[in-house]
Amino acid sequence: MRLIVARCEVSYIGRTTTVLPEAVRLLMLKADGTFMVWADGGSPNVRPLNWMTPPTVLEEERNGGGDGDLGESIERLIVRKHRADERLEISISDVIADIDHPIDDVAALEKEGLERELQELLADAPHWCGEGFRLVRREWPTDIGPVDLMCRDTEDEWIAVEIKRVATMESVEQLTRYLERIRLDPAMSCCRGVLVAKWIKPQARVLAASRGIDCVEVDVEVLRGDREPELTLFAA
Repeated sequence: MRLIVARCEVSYIGRTTTVLPEAVRLLMLKADGTFMVWADGGSPNVRPLNWMTPPTVLEEERNGGGDGDLGESIERLIVRKHRADERLEISISDVIADIDHPIDDVAALEKEGLERELQELLADAPHWCGEGFRLVRREWPTDIGPVDLMCRDTEDEWIAVEIKRVATMESVEQLTRYLERIRLDPAMSCCRGVLVAKWIKPQARVLAASRGIDCVEVDVEVLRGDREPELTLFAA
């Protein structure tokens, strides 16, 4: 992430034209191309004064017309949208700070860690994915990526199990692609899919049902043995 504290004027040119008068602002450029202009004053919505969502292109103009040597300072920034006639023009009179700093994606790390834990727990207890399931292999290889678990059921049929923290429509599409590749092998032409997650979005369930893919929600605490599973009583 790049952070620039500067005295600047900010103009937006696009669907309309707006101008933020010269003042000290925080200019934030994220690695994904998101650009935001912040003020130090309070805001009820805690929103930037102006912003541009990715993908974007950043152009810099420096004094002296040089190639960006350390002795030069930024005079102007232009942030453009891809495939759209929109831009932010920032005229800078004084740069107070200009730093780049890597930011850890904690959410992504937590998500990856939970999915890995789910895979390990379900590999040890595949029956949570389906009655009578037994594990054949973790990370079953295909030419477009590995399937989390490959199992067989009580009828000795193949089942590809894809595990997610939260299962979305894209999760269904991903498992569909795996199944298409797996079924190219005549010995596995009847392989079916099971999508397992802590939570499965309703739209993903509908799409999965249309593809013949089963959906199973699991409780991480139950898998860990931290608590007993809830019992369900069925009336006659």
